[in-house]
Amino acid sequence: MSRGKQPSKAPKVRKAVLTHTIADFEPAFWPDEQPVDNAVVMTMGALHEGHAALIRAARKQVGADGRVAVTVFVNPLQFGEGEDLDRYPRTLAADVRLAEENGADVVFAPLPEEVYPNGTPQVRIAAGPMGERFEGATRPGHFDGMLMVVAKLLHITDPDFAFFGEKDAQQLAIVRRMVADLDFDVEVIGVPTIREEDGLALSSRNRFLSEQERTQALVLSKALLAGRDAAAQGPKAVREAASAVLDGADGITLDYLALIDPEDFVEAPDDFQGEAVLAVAAKVGSTRLIDNVHMIVR
Repeated sequence: MSRGKQPSKAPKVRKAVLTHTIADFEPAFWPDEQPVDNAVVMTMGALHEGHAALIRAARKQVGADGRVAVTVFVNPLQFGEGEDLDRYPRTLAADVRLAEENGADVVFAPLPEEVYPNGTPQVRIAAGPMGERFEGATRPGHFDGMLMVVAKLLHITDPDFAFFGEKDAQQLAIVRRMVADLDFDVEVIGVPTIREEDGLALSSRNRFLSEQERTQALVLSKALLAGRDAAAQGPKAVREAASAVLDGADGITLDYLALIDPEDFVEAPDDFQGEAVLAVAAKVGSTRLIDNVHMIVR
């Protein structure tokens, strides 16, 4: 798949091309036969600094002469009954500007009928047991829908590298497993979570928080950091430290707090040692937020 790697030149001033169809995307992303590396950053739009970090990482990876595509697609297959598909923010003009400013060459923003020309797909990719835990238990079918669109966009964009945020830790783990199990010829690269100065993880859904709710939401990152600080004492100490911060927190309805083995996304046992993800999901008011931190448990 790789088109080779050319020597880097000075950074270019880029103007991102906005495309809506596969037919327009292909010549925009590969305007000539020059053999260069390419990367994709997949998003559902409403881009913020977290997405910008992904795009910058992609640009750094492929160099000044490489190609970076950003996809903007609110995937209906990822939304279950009663979820916020219609409420999800659409800010395409701002998204294109942000993508362009951070190094994208092409923004691919298709309509659902372009991605799913035959309507709802009859043949699907299943996330399996990894997709039934944690976020998958709360949002049945979410990861199956996510994998379906990721697989299609990997085929369309044909990248050497695909960048995903570590904030969606379960999504990243499942995408990596799909790529390995189904022999996709792409390297999946995770990019660390971007946070506000006060610790709140950036999310497109933060805009739905009132001022009071945003303050209340800070307890999520505080709990994760407390858990990480206890990593040297083992899994039980991690859970207890994080839970102590969350217990009785105002305005928070906890969905789960879990210390997870990132290899297969199962709960780490009390004798676990090694790399782990401490993940939390909670509603703050009516807005559901997720966050996590990585750590080495001793």
